[in-house]
Amino acid sequence: MQEEEPPHVPARDSALVRPYARTGGRTAARHDLRLETLLSTDEDRLYRANNDQAAMMRLCLQPRSVAEISALMKIPLGVTRVLLSDLITLGLVAVHEPSAQPNLSLLERVLSGLRRL
Repeated sequence: MQEEEPPHVPARDSALVRPYARTGGRTAARHDLRLETLLSTDEDRLYRANNDQAAMMRLCLQPRSVAEISALMKIPLGVTRVLLSDLITLGLVAVHEPSAQPNLSLLERVLSGLRRL
């Protein structure tokens, strides 16, 4: 007599959280965050955040772009924007928008470096 194998049940990863669950079903951010927008925070603000927020805020202890945060957290860009928007509204992160005028000295250094290649 041969024993029957139980049906295959995929293992659940407790770390896997659906993106819509993280945002409470929201898909629109309150703030207009471009990919290159830099965000930063300081350690004094970490105590006011929940676990998900604190993980994102730890990345912002040094200025990071929205795109970097999304990649490092391994969550979709839209979800990242919603969660970062919440942090901005709570005053837990600071936003550093790129200036409209290009930094000419930076562009000259980049051009010089490219010419040396």
